[in-house]
Amino acid sequence: MSRTGSAPPRQGTAPGLGLPQATALILGSIIGVGIFNLPYSLASIGPISIVAMALTTVGALALALMFAALSRRLPADGGPYAYARAAFGNGIGFTNAWSYWITAWAGNAAIVTGWVFYVEKFLNKDHASMWSILIALVGLWIPALVNLTGVKNMGAVQLWTSVIKFVPLAIMSTVGLLAISSGNFTPWNVSGDSTVSAIGSAMAICLFSYLGVETAAVAAAKVRDPETNIPKATVFGTLAAAVVYLLSMIAVFGSMPTTDLAKDENKASYSAAADAMVGGGSWAGTAVAIAVIISGFGALNGWTMICAEMPLAAAKDGLFPGVFGRLSGRGVPAVGIVASTVLASVAMAVSFMGTSGASVFNTLVLMSGITAAIPYAFSALAQLKWRLRDRKELHTPRFARDAGVAVVALIFSILFIYYSRNTGQDNWYEVWGPFLMAGVALLIGVPVYLAMRTRMAEPPPVPPYR
Repeated sequence: MSRTGSAPPRQGTAPGLGLPQATALILGSIIGVGIFNLPYSLASIGPISIVAMALTTVGALALALMFAALSRRLPADGGPYAYARAAFGNGIGFTNAWSYWITAWAGNAAIVTGWVFYVEKFLNKDHASMWSILIALVGLWIPALVNLTGVKNMGAVQLWTSVIKFVPLAIMSTVGLLAISSGNFTPWNVSGDSTVSAIGSAMAICLFSYLGVETAAVAAAKVRDPETNIPKATVFGTLAAAVVYLLSMIAVFGSMPTTDLAKDENKASYSAAADAMVGGGSWAGTAVAIAVIISGFGALNGWTMICAEMPLAAAKDGLFPGVFGRLSGRGVPAVGIVASTVLASVAMAVSFMGTSGASVFNTLVLMSGITAAIPYAFSALAQLKWRLRDRKELHTPRFARDAGVAVVALIFSILFIYYSRNTGQDNWYEVWGPFLMAGVALLIGVPVYLAMRTRMAEPPPVPPYR
């Protein structure tokens, strides 16, 4: 078992991600299809969602700065899991590893659901559920096969898809701003709720678009010079995503009335907005759809790796079954890749068979947000615990900065959980569906923990802050 501090290269596979590839992993994991589906998902709330995106961006940047600081101290495979385990012991460590693993595969189910919206601009235009499921299965399993061939191929796909996915957002964030009509921003809040409640509900959905700020830290063992490259990649990738997110959201909401964004035929929100911006025709929307399909493939590629990295890190420490810690001849955790893709396939299929449209996407998105916010919050608590100790021992001037960032990250994590309800639904089980699904998935981990608790290695000492 490797120690939880600096993660050495694993036998049979040398870390292969430099700063460009690590930044592409961050950018590619953050920018999937979440942002491209947000206007459709948020249309029931209204343009006030732009404020929610701005506030979510503050929280995302706080998380990025926090993970950058934590990764300098503890460049450990598993990221948030490693921080929680080192700070609070194996019980909390297991809870965070299990919760984050749920985030990864449930997030893939959400990503592929949104990805289907854009594929269906070309195929299955009548949105037949069984065909949607088959398209989604293709979207899940091709990235899994890429990951099974090794980290080199995975990194190459991630780099090029990240470049391509940035293009439509960059265009929308610049040229798209010229097509704004101020009348489209009214009515500002169509949710029927108060301003605070509307913003809170939108923030919970917006969080999904920023999941991934921690992915370089999770995959620390695959990053060259992790003490330097992980913090840089985390901050650079998150800042780049934040700029295009905010500007493109303003452009989309400003180019179309909210009532049009809410229509099922406009599920591919950015494609619909692109067509509206050029004054008709479908060539612009088609080009955007192709770029989003590539973007979604890149996100699924990156998150499939992350799906396996968390169980791998936990298995090395005896917290997960040993089968998750075995590497294939290609040097990848094949069992984790396959198991996570199977779970994502089941979650996606069950959701599609139960309902359709924004409700499927939002439920999976909010479930992923709940299970991500748990390790985010514990990472913030770990940072506060260590910085308080550091201040007592070293009187470091960095205390105020790091502690302040951790407090902001903790507050946002709690708020994301609190507001993760499916608003605007008629049935209680639809409103609380994200909590029910997350709760069931978390409870399944209880027998796993009980079976593994006698085999868990003790967390190593936390290294001093550098």
